[in-house]
Amino acid sequence: MSQTAREENSLEVAIVGCGIVGLITAAGLLRRRIKVKIFEQGQGLRELGTGIAFNPAAQGCLEMIDPGVTMALQFGGAVGLSAASGEDHHDCLRWIDGYNQRNENDPYFQKYYLKTNAGYRGIQGIRRDHLLEELIRILPPDTVVFKKRLVDIVDRGEGETLVLKFADHTMAEADAVIGCDGIKSKTRAMIVGPDSTAGNPTYTHVNSYPTVIPMEKAVLALGEYKAKTFHNHLGPDANILHYPVAHGTMCNVTVFVRNDENWPSDKPTALIGHRKDIEHRFKNWNPTIKDLIKMLPENLPTWAIFDLWDYPLPYYNKGRVCVAGDAAHASSPHHGAGAGMGIEDALCLSVLMAEALMKLRKTKLTKHQAISAAFTVYNDSRRTRSQWLVNSSRRICDLHQQREWADPEKCLKAESTLEEIRDRTYKIWDYDGRRMVTKALEDYDVIVSRLEKGSVPKVEVTGGERNQHVTASQCHGAEEVAPSDAEQTASTTLSQGASPTKGAKMLLTTNISVVGTLPTVTG
Repeated sequence: MSQTAREENSLEVAIVGCGIVGLITAAGLLRRRIKVKIFEQGQGLRELGTGIAFNPAAQGCLEMIDPGVTMALQFGGAVGLSAASGEDHHDCLRWIDGYNQRNENDPYFQKYYLKTNAGYRGIQGIRRDHLLEELIRILPPDTVVFKKRLVDIVDRGEGETLVLKFADHTMAEADAVIGCDGIKSKTRAMIVGPDSTAGNPTYTHVNSYPTVIPMEKAVLALGEYKAKTFHNHLGPDANILHYPVAHGTMCNVTVFVRNDENWPSDKPTALIGHRKDIEHRFKNWNPTIKDLIKMLPENLPTWAIFDLWDYPLPYYNKGRVCVAGDAAHASSPHHGAGAGMGIEDALCLSVLMAEALMKLRKTKLTKHQAISAAFTVYNDSRRTRSQWLVNSSRRICDLHQQREWADPEKCLKAESTLEEIRDRTYKIWDYDGRRMVTKALEDYDVIVSRLEKGSVPKVEVTGGERNQHVTASQCHGAEEVAPSDAEQTASTTLSQGASPTKGAKMLLTTNISVVGTLPTVTG
């Protein structure tokens, strides 16, 4: 359906993926009166009951996206990482010796290495599944459509909507598509092309064992203060971190172990692990850690950690399609900032799309121009910082798991890297979301002004290594050349697949159009 047949002064966005970033992005767009539909390939919400934490920068962005999201955190049981102890008024991260026994009179003694202060309720932890349940409650009931596995996105050109094609042979239309579909993103593959290595996930040679245990068990192993505050226990080729969740009634525990072997391409990245395997890896560690491991379930999830470090994306958008969160910059979890970085993306996209909607109502820009320009600014605003996180997360893991921690003669060398850990941590926390928004809006205004004046021969619609452009004739509505009937019929798919048949019957639903089964094409 042509955009002229739809509401000219409205925007309809399709989000691919119903994870944390997808839901929060939807909340931000809806708050700004932009129509949204989320398409999720699963049959329902799928997050495990493990923990996730939000740093000061992420929390500031959440409040700007939608105060309702901040309330969802509280209703879902978010707790400050130090608040459960009742002793600390500020939330802090603590790095501590998890390996050595430094006191002959007290084998459980652990040396504190580093403490970083995030301020009052500066870092809040919550169970992932509880957060998803609360986030979906703040959206209109028909926002999410499940069992929709994306197979293609078709861009039919200026004046036409994008068409999303799904594995069940249905379609949907939207003015823009935001891929929040994770590290295995189908949307990302359509942006960079099927033959590109950009965005190929690679194994980090680290496996994680995430779980939650009752706080009572954590207290028995760690003591009350350690159990109810964030601690990261460092040692050779491994580290263990924990923090309170679920209003302080549960303790989230994640074990990270290095694996020098390659991960087979046909092997699932999520498996069921066994406590005995972890116990063997930590048999020489401090007794406190061995006691904690005894409290873990006999069977627990194990994840092979992949990221986009080796093959980063050169750009996050192509025309009216972009990616956010892990789909754009999947990182290892050692900074605990992957979701927070996606929340920064969500704020940037929400504000820019709202600005695009305003420009549609006040200028002669087409939807294609307004959206493409917004996504270009989004790419330029977000790519450098988020790619830095991917790199820094790898580096932080190396520092956490230095073999020098176990060598009395080299431990001092390992301790000399603590300042680097501190600096990298504060670079994440001290980010100013308001400044990001201000700069993005200024950059967007510059592009819009040039588009209106027609003073730029080519306006780039793809960030980074840009390879697609809006031509000068498209920049100025009065000079736009009308396409021929053949050109109107022809359509270009982002993945070079077949276009939907012209005249396929469209079955409209609320906001985004969900299209019926594709007809058989003959001849």
